[in-house]
Amino acid sequence: MKRSSALLWVFLGFLCFQSPAFAATYAVDPDHSSVSFKVRHLFSQVQGNFTVFEGTLDYEPGKPETWKAGAVIQTTSIDTHVAERDKHLRSADFFDTEKFPTIEFKSAGVKDATATSAKLEGLFKLHGVEKPIVLDVQIHGVGKDPWGNVRAGFTAKGKINRKDFGLSWNEVLETGQLLIGEEVEITLEIEGMLKT
Repeated sequence: MKRSSALLWVFLGFLCFQSPAFAATYAVDPDHSSVSFKVRHLFSQVQGNFTVFEGTLDYEPGKPETWKAGAVIQTTSIDTHVAERDKHLRSADFFDTEKFPTIEFKSAGVKDATATSAKLEGLFKLHGVEKPIVLDVQIHGVGKDPWGNVRAGFTAKGKINRKDFGLSWNEVLETGQLLIGEEVEITLEIEGMLKT
């Protein structure tokens, strides 16, 4: 009897040790977040953003094994503050928004995590092509807003080559230089609100 009881306690202890750690889930607040990009045009950098997006983040300070993130961006919401350029970007030359209405990201793991930073690995899907990406994340903290809502803040930055995703349209200048750069810098300013 004593042996059976001891085995039961060992088994229960094993289950407790193996139980997964859980993180709080935050919904991205689009009113206090932004999704922006920057790409070279001739000798300057053109900046733009996407105004319609949604996502969630699982985050618990000090427990990077629980951290996850996912997001969906509507490509038709692209905005570079120039209407004709935005129309061209929505066309088949670039995002082809009718055929590919969303950009998607889903995290796959976390590396080099500290209290204030981490590298977030994931899959980035654009123009029907999915490829791995690493985002450098700054962690700004967790706290309550004046209305009692728990919020968390992050900045994530990464780079992609647009040609890797089939966005290859360009023009060659008389100097032989390409009109538009291939490397695109992505910046995400994210504020999430704890889901209840």
